[in-house]
Amino acid sequence: MSANEERSFIAVKPDGVERGLVGEILRRFEARGFKILALELTHPSEALLREHYGDLSSKPFFPKLLNYMQSGPVAAFVIQGKGAVKIGRAMLGATNPQDSAPGTIRADFALDIGKNVCHGSDSVESAEREIALWFPQGVKPYARAVDSVIYE
Repeated sequence: MSANEERSFIAVKPDGVERGLVGEILRRFEARGFKILALELTHPSEALLREHYGDLSSKPFFPKLLNYMQSGPVAAFVIQGKGAVKIGRAMLGATNPQDSAPGTIRADFALDIGKNVCHGSDSVESAEREIALWFPQGVKPYARAVDSVIYE
């Protein structure tokens, strides 16, 4: 896989969907130059969420997190491009919106860590695991003419 083919999983959580932020969040990733490889508005099952957030299952806030993530639809998508994981996380901002840099998605659209609008993979390995979990049917790559303008 070349650097331009790195993928990351991004999810607009139920509060972001409810507030009509999906288009703006997608626009920011596309404007940065990332390719959207997959996009689905979904109602995640408890089983999917338990697997996705398995590393947090022992935390006291875990039941509340499950309720929150099942409170409405989630816009799940896959971005592809150079530095997709690192840059994607930087664009989202700190997990706690109060610590997010101005101009990041969480700084612009969230106030509370418990409803922080979005999720982004934290490593290439996590991204591939999350993509397979949320898109079990697979994700198909495609060519894009604009890539010759974006990449050296």
